[in-house]
Amino acid sequence: MENYEVIVIGSGPAGNTAAYALKEQGKKVAIVESDLWGGTCPNRGCDPKKMLMSGVEAQKRIETMIGKGFEQTPKIVWEDLMTFKRSYTDSVPQNTKEGLDSAEITRYQGQASFIDAHKIIVDDQTLTADQFLIATGQRPAVLPIEGQELLQSSADFLELEHLPKRIAFLGAGYIAFELAIIANAAGSDVHIIHHNDRPLKGFDQELVSDLVEHMKADGITFHFNVDTKAVELMHPNYRVTGEDFELITDMVIGATGRIPNVEGLNLENAGVEYDKRGIKVDDHLRTTKQTIFACGDVVARFQPKLTPVAGFEAGYVVGAMSDEQKAIEYPLIPTIVFGDQRLARVGLSEKELADHPEKYHSQTTDLSSWYTYHRINDQGAKIKIVYDEEENIVAISCLSQLADEVINYLLVILTKKMTHEEVEKYIFAYPSPASDLSYFI
Repeated sequence: MENYEVIVIGSGPAGNTAAYALKEQGKKVAIVESDLWGGTCPNRGCDPKKMLMSGVEAQKRIETMIGKGFEQTPKIVWEDLMTFKRSYTDSVPQNTKEGLDSAEITRYQGQASFIDAHKIIVDDQTLTADQFLIATGQRPAVLPIEGQELLQSSADFLELEHLPKRIAFLGAGYIAFELAIIANAAGSDVHIIHHNDRPLKGFDQELVSDLVEHMKADGITFHFNVDTKAVELMHPNYRVTGEDFELITDMVIGATGRIPNVEGLNLENAGVEYDKRGIKVDDHLRTTKQTIFACGDVVARFQPKLTPVAGFEAGYVVGAMSDEQKAIEYPLIPTIVFGDQRLARVGLSEKELADHPEKYHSQTTDLSSWYTYHRINDQGAKIKIVYDEEENIVAISCLSQLADEVINYLLVILTKKMTHEEVEKYIFAYPSPASDLSYFI
């Protein structure tokens, strides 16, 4: 039986970050992984998705300049784009293992299952530890409908050798939007099917509507207020049906949310409580068992389940496991829907704003005529700023080709509570998104 000071369960961005930091403290550390080393993000999540999106961005950048120096939009060759994606993803598991081995962090491959609060079994090996950190992340949820076994996931999409001519996405969150944008740009006939008429519910509705219209103009078809009842194999196609609805397609991707990876851990044996949202933790990321901590997407929290948030929690929990420190305080967290038009936001959540509409007012500015956006022909560029009763900025949403850059600059300004006069003291490179900042504050 091997004994460790800390065993980390999960080798994604959160688990890996914590394992290295714990080792640097001089602790005897082991890490357990039941699937691909490196976790979801670099293997079958945000990183490969952004690799594919880079092809879309390049294509759409040319498309916006048709008649302005260019004559035709380049075609995406899916197989070549996938080869580019694999130039990154194929090496992730091996690189992760080699990094852990180099740091002398012991690795175990297999499903970890708690025997009690200080003991787990991984395959046939029993391991003990003074403390545990659970960082097992999430996986795609499966819609409970007839024919659910026929649904493919985002992970399946990111491994497609050849792109189907027709693809349907069930759900209208950021994963469905981003994958739909990629598939459409690469030549598929794309449909998004959603049970209500409010896609991307975590984002500003006005700018979401603009994004939907932009995607429609690109050829993506939306089916709102459709309660999908079944998926049927038609050999070789599929039929998606709902009340007064039918669609024939070549692939159906379920993108109806994600669920925490807790099955198989036997958390009950360790006295760790969880629910459908994830593992319950206190404000020190400690579970209901004092010696067991959790961080990353497996945690039941209200902050966005994003890779940077998981990394932030991992950095915090290492200190919390070593000594008493103040409760975790989350900074402002930006969220982004990537595409040729990116939708980004930061600040109070849309739910908080909607719950108290009397406290807030907003202003939407069309940025398309501003030089920064006019020079790249970004005709849909907008920014929406929400103020409280004292005229303090409490939330910002941005829709543009440059929204990710803009929101990160504004994140720093809001965090530092910089005034217009303070921003104007800086000389930024021109033309750039940063050179416009003083006009937003």
